[in-house]
Amino acid sequence: MPAAYSMDLRERVLTACLGGESVREVAERFAVSESFIERLKRHRAQTGGLPPKPHAGGRPPRLVPQDDRIREHLRQHPETTLAELRDHLALPVALSTLWYHLQRLGFTFKKKRSGDRAGSRGCARGP
Repeated sequence: MPAAYSMDLRERVLTACLGGESVREVAERFAVSESFIERLKRHRAQTGGLPPKPHAGGRPPRLVPQDDRIREHLRQHPETTLAELRDHLALPVALSTLWYHLQRLGFTFKKKRSGDRAGSRGCARGP
């Protein structure tokens, strides 16, 4: 996600626009888009200031409502594979989504050595 432009850049861009330069010239000079300049001018006219709007947040992770079920299943069945966990809990997600969610929950997995079966050492360990 791109970071908000600095206040210094915002002030310099607006000063250049008020100084008589065209939006296109200012955009090229400061390496910003023309639409950014138009939004900046509109924002200043509406609010009287230049600070960026606060971050809107974003979507919460999809599997958060299932955290308790996931933890409980892995406590009872520590050798469960990702595919088995997804199928058992009927989670409509890709395996990669489930993997990243387990990482967020703090679960770690130890790889099996070649020829070994995952026993208690290869199980999921989590909080």
